[in-house]
Amino acid sequence: MDLSSFRPLDPGRINLMDPIEVQYWCRELACTEDDLEKAVDQAGDHIAAVRAQLEGASPLGQSPRPG
Repeated sequence: MDLSSFRPLDPGRINLMDPIEVQYWCRELACTEDDLEKAVDQAGDHIAAVRAQLEGASPLGQSPRPG
């Protein structure tokens, strides 16, 4: 599927229940689906928190959620 025109319904949050959206975010964040799922599990679904988690830092000094 061509994702060039796809935009998530809520661009500030990652919806792991939508396979097309998962593909979109994996492309945007240059990560695998597994990495994306782990980052969302650790940081929540807000894109800034997930991006920071993938980059190895906690956003705005926040601690990751306990697992």
